Amino acid sequence: MRFSSSSGAPPRWRKALTGTLALALAIAAVTYTGATTSAYADVQVLTDSKAGADGKQYWVQNHLVTKDLAAQSRAGGTPKKWLLVWAGDENIADTVVKDVKNLPGSLGGGLNKVKNALPGPDFLAVIDATQGSATYGKVVNTATVGPLVENEPHHMQYVWHKGDTIYAGALFAAATYAFDVSALPQLKLKGVSLPTQTLGGSVPDAYWVLKDGSAYGTYMGGPVVPGPYTYQDGSTQVGNGFAGSPGEVVHFDQNAQVLSQNPAATPQGDNPKLCDNLPQLGKPSCANPHGVQAREDLNTLVTSDYAEPRNIILDPVKQPSPYLRRPTIRTWDISDRNHPKLKTVSYLPDGPRADPADPLHSESRAAMETTVTNQPGHKGAFAETMQGGAVYYTPDITAKEPHWIEVFDDGAANKAMYPQNDSNGASSNGGWIQTSPDDKYLYRAIVGRQKGTLSADDPGTTGGVYVLDIQKLLAAGDNVDDIKGRIDTKEKAQQGGGDDLPTVVGAAPINPGTAAAGPHWGAYDNFALGSDGFYHETTQPQHLAVSNYFVARSGLDGDHKVNLLNLSPDGKVAVDQNFRDEFTGQVGINFNRKSWPHGDFGNAKPHSELFVVADQNVK
Repeated sequence: MRFSSSSGAPPRWRKALTGTLALALAIAAVTYTGATTSAYADVQVLTDSKAGADGKQYWVQNHLVTKDLAAQSRAGGTPKKWLLVWAGDENIADTVVKDVKNLPGSLGGGLNKVKNALPGPDFLAVIDATQGSATYGKVVNTATVGPLVENEPHHMQYVWHKGDTIYAGALFAAATYAFDVSALPQLKLKGVSLPTQTLGGSVPDAYWVLKDGSAYGTYMGGPVVPGPYTYQDGSTQVGNGFAGSPGEVVHFDQNAQVLSQNPAATPQGDNPKLCDNLPQLGKPSCANPHGVQAREDLNTLVTSDYAEPRNIILDPVKQPSPYLRRPTIRTWDISDRNHPKLKTVSYLPDGPRADPADPLHSESRAAMETTVTNQPGHKGAFAETMQGGAVYYTPDITAKEPHWIEVFDDGAANKAMYPQNDSNGASSNGGWIQTSPDDKYLYRAIVGRQKGTLSADDPGTTGGVYVLDIQKLLAAGDNVDDIKGRIDTKEKAQQGGGDDLPTVVGAAPINPGTAAAGPHWGAYDNFALGSDGFYHETTQPQHLAVSNYFVARSGLDGDHKVNLLNLSPDGKVAVDQNFRDEFTGQVGINFNRKSWPHGDFGNAKPHSELFVVADQNVK
């Protein structure tokens, strides 16, 4: 059966989706009942709701800690800078495959001792990120969303600018939320996109906000219904269903209403030797866009393909096929902002660590993220691989066929982060990568390698944050052949490629001495306080924030902490020892806690974060 994006869902799927939302409402009603706020005696609750495309009400409910906000008001002085953290409720559904056999016969024991049995609300935590503030590090508001539960909050955009909508993706619910943050610490809901509005894709990942306030979002998974799907551009792709392949890029307005859905797949399909699908497709596809960034001045969008998403939670120990993790980067022509047109598909090359017997850990595997350069004289972009543990660069994303080369191996930063690490970058589990606004540095967060990954006695590695100096690389120009230096031996992979290639200038461990407990995601602080008493955007960030959580059901969980790091002008980086949890007193804000402003819902999973300032305090 074929249907177009304008025809709506077939009756059976509309009924199924409606039933899912009804179930979510029922669960929400159960989980909200009986919640207490014992750790937060005075909480002001403010709710803002909007009608969804299905006619039902969707909301954000603020839980403002009046004691802390009153103290801030009395103190006066420096206006507030906030860290927003998009977090999910942890519950029994987060049990990974390998632990299913240990599930108790009753939810009254076993895993229920550490995890709630029923889902609670997911939320945006509003944390005071104003250094020197009396409430520094305190959660002053939890803005819960409803009625959907089990959203699995994932990414927002990479950086926030004054006036921007906050776009926040729900990985499992296939929804995109749009928040108004102009009056922080309070949030309002501008709108929500439901899965019935994006039938051409599923599993939303990340967002890039354009200068007009609209945004591109990557939907990593395939069309909701298996089989043919016809997009607005008239093309038809055959997909293998929800969370499968191929994915799409969605253009949203400022209220998360869909302006266009744009297929990421090529008409002829991708390389069948490098791109597996499960179930198999007639035209194999690696089109599972994850990372997304744009250069509007170059009319170019770049997306990176990570994996066929439903397969990363099938078995955290052994994937069905290493070729379900993608080695591809896509560039798009965005001259017509509402109709991005796929231009190129590039296959990242393997490097000196590549082993035909272990393709999952070859350098090119799992191209999770990409980041563009920012300055007008530069046209390059970077990409990174999660399983491959490598950083790639192309000097010209506008080229007819961008030429990507490996410029850094995570192994060359391992010992800088923690001296007891080895220098093998394979399966570093790197996630966030971002150029500094002035194009001098590249920021990188890695979880670290899990124990037993490469061999039975593999000790794993400590993860953390490292900073690369990329000035020589960018100065080499727009032709890849003019770049001196290559990662072409294992020794260079472990020590750096020399010449124009990036060098480590700063590194900091997260959870030193513990394997695979580092950060998956991060954000830089693009605001600095001016002499006029207002915040202004800066090209030299002084802080980074990172979160230690990936996706629980993947087997790569984390300690659920959010850390803040101080960043110096020369790229040196160190964990801020003053950013401490208000309950434990330990460094880092711990999302594993009993109480939140919205109630005693227990542990939460922080996936992404942004530095944001209320409109009245920023110029």
